Amino acid sequence: MENYIVSARKYRPMTFDTVVGQGSLTTTLKNAIQSGRLAHAYLFCGPRGVGKTTCARIFAKTINCLTPQANGEACGECESCKAFNEQRSYNIHELDAASNNSVEDIRQLIEQVRIPPQIGRYKVFIIDEVHMLSQAAFNAFLKTLEEPPHHAIFILATTEKHKILPTIMSRCQIYDFKRMGVDDTVAHLKNVAAQEGITAEEAALNIIAQKADGGMRDALSIFDQVASFCGGNITYQRTIENLNVLDYEYFFKLTDYFLEGKITECMLTLNEILSKGFEGQSFITGLSSHFRNLLVSQDAQTAGLIEASEEVRAKYREQAQRCKPQFLFKAMKLANSCDLNYKQSQNKRLLVELTLIETAQLSSDDDASSGLCPTKILKPIFERLQKASPAPSDRKEGATGNQPAETLPNNYAAAKSPAEHVHQAGIRPSTPPAQPSQQGTDRRVSIHSFSIRKKQEEPAASLSQEQQADETIQQTFEDKEVDNVSLTIAWREFAAALPREETAMSRQMDNMEPMLTEDGTTFLIIADNPSVMNELNKMRPRIEAHLQQRLKNHQIKMATRIREVTDRRVTYTRHEIFNMMLENSEALRKLKEEFELELT
Repeated sequence: MENYIVSARKYRPMTFDTVVGQGSLTTTLKNAIQSGRLAHAYLFCGPRGVGKTTCARIFAKTINCLTPQANGEACGECESCKAFNEQRSYNIHELDAASNNSVEDIRQLIEQVRIPPQIGRYKVFIIDEVHMLSQAAFNAFLKTLEEPPHHAIFILATTEKHKILPTIMSRCQIYDFKRMGVDDTVAHLKNVAAQEGITAEEAALNIIAQKADGGMRDALSIFDQVASFCGGNITYQRTIENLNVLDYEYFFKLTDYFLEGKITECMLTLNEILSKGFEGQSFITGLSSHFRNLLVSQDAQTAGLIEASEEVRAKYREQAQRCKPQFLFKAMKLANSCDLNYKQSQNKRLLVELTLIETAQLSSDDDASSGLCPTKILKPIFERLQKASPAPSDRKEGATGNQPAETLPNNYAAAKSPAEHVHQAGIRPSTPPAQPSQQGTDRRVSIHSFSIRKKQEEPAASLSQEQQADETIQQTFEDKEVDNVSLTIAWREFAAALPREETAMSRQMDNMEPMLTEDGTTFLIIADNPSVMNELNKMRPRIEAHLQQRLKNHQIKMATRIREVTDRRVTYTRHEIFNMMLENSEALRKLKEEFELELT
């Protein structure tokens, strides 16, 4: 069997003109070679698979060519070029800094630098993944990098430019390689497919280019994989099946459902997508990108921002004509919110379904709302609820968002505060509300009833904290016996419930230990200083009210005093614990002294 060579190696560029997607950099390097203005050190930066090492090799081959061409390329026929092509050139040295990152490796490299080339004019040292060098290796390399022999040129390549020392970067000419564009990648894949005798649809190559995320090496690797799967005939359907990519037709179909308000069809489509093994977040990310592509397709100036085949771009332009900008703005906002909340959600599928339901109802709200923020109101989904819902004017008066007014339970008004009713119903009072019907079992809730209930509750809101606390505990229950364990638990609960502005006091209380006195109802708190004790005394009514309610005992009282020298500390800091461990452990003390350990 003939030895197989992967496309990433077989079609690796051998000249500057064959490098894909880096035209400005290759032109700069060719001009520098033609003019003879060569730097002694170069730093090639950029993502993986964009041609950093390839350009370094071509550059090394070209500057050593004995008969260079007029366009700045190597001839490929001289002894130096043949030695390079046959990988037997002694003028080019490659060092993988990921596995040779010690000072000793750099010293060996420096020894090789001193030896002049036998054929050609320069010895080129290519150090790949240079950011992996250790700090000591960088320091050992500095002097040689700054003042190398006239025959030595260093080319450093890295994917993580920010990890390179500033002292190294200041000694190099820096070339930033960019990611490959989708169009450039597709064009190169077409050329490879033609040379390999493989037929490929442009839409399929577009998917491969997008999957590669700007890396040509990744694109060629994926191309080989798909070619093996498809048997030499690469189609769009087989490509998305092999790469587990969600078909864009789903997004076009869902958008049509959104515009028509077909919620049932949206839910069934989502179920079909999830049943094929796709993650909900991948789906919602693709939907966000689809809305973005529709938005940019509405303007001819931005239509070129879509990275897709011409056939797909035509579909985007056609569907974009049927979408209002307000709908796309709101849909993008909903999809982005779902994406942000996906990881924190306990019911991820429900989150995605709610997003689809709200998106499907946006088109009907475009005329009613001029703002860009979507209204968080879920309309009735099923026909049964839609038939039972009142007229639009009545729904505004009595509906709560996702349930018609007639179906509200009797105790609904008592379940939530009036403010929550008005907020969730999305009520915008512009005209006097109609009076509730007195016939049958109609239980509509009007704004008038909200205002009456609000006035009845206003006196309670004006009470002071102490009065509210006293009113809370005056409930009919018998005083129960209190023990130190339940008292401590209730104390910790109160400390944890303190607001953010009292965080410091919450931590102080968390380190305190309430102790019951002999009478069984008074507990003592020992404060470390007078200021803490004063704060505790200010909070006394709140603390006692909470503990009386929590422990079911009206007699609970708090007493405070400042800690004395003879008091036993109940809690210890980390430093105190560490010092006690040092006193009790000879081995730990020796370990601390030998390694000069300190507790931070």
